[in-house]
Amino acid sequence: MNTDEGYFDRRDGGRVLAPHVADRLGSVNDALVLGLARGGVPVACEVALRLDAELDVFVVRKIGAPGYEEFAIGAIATGGFRLLNYEAIAQLGVSDREVTATTERETREIQRREKLYRAGRPAPRIGGRVVVLVDDGLATGFSMRAAIRAVQAQHPRRLVVAVPVGAPDACAAIKREADLLVCPFRPEEFHAVGRWYRDFGATSDDEVVECLRSAARHRAARARLHGL
Repeated sequence: MNTDEGYFDRRDGGRVLAPHVADRLGSVNDALVLGLARGGVPVACEVALRLDAELDVFVVRKIGAPGYEEFAIGAIATGGFRLLNYEAIAQLGVSDREVTATTERETREIQRREKLYRAGRPAPRIGGRVVVLVDDGLATGFSMRAAIRAVQAQHPRRLVVAVPVGAPDACAAIKREADLLVCPFRPEEFHAVGRWYRDFGATSDDEVVECLRSAARHRAARARLHGL
């Protein structure tokens, strides 16, 4: 698939996105690429390989409305940061108790994923670094906004958001919150992120772990090659 039509899968999206990120950033030392788990990690892997940067995960979980779990009334991110859509909460009549219960459940899932993905490794240092937040696309941008604010709280030197495809309105909103947005494809008739991938199957935990291992092996090999 060409860029005007979309991408074959997330890795393909990452391979197209990576040179755009590299061109916009130029030469950067000690960059950190964070893939929003799970679907953003295969995309982020390609970006990290191109930048020869450290790859890690950043877990964001949607807080769904009770009975309508696909409708986000908020999001919670790594580190316990929570962003709520108070207008939607009020319109749907969701109680504080329901929001708290869902937040606690999603927090446990974040902790489970981080333990699995890192396998005992500490979370990466963010302060003072150029951080590239990567996802497979931007629809409403709500989850990405939660990730941005959670990362900003750790004081990166520069915060970049990179996605292969995004809705124009969402891109405009994210551009105001990040230091730089890289999105090579912004179709006017967006509909949904999955519309722009031929293969948009769910990313598994095993795939996330393998992406992290692959990027770590690549960096280690590069370091040996250059005698670092």
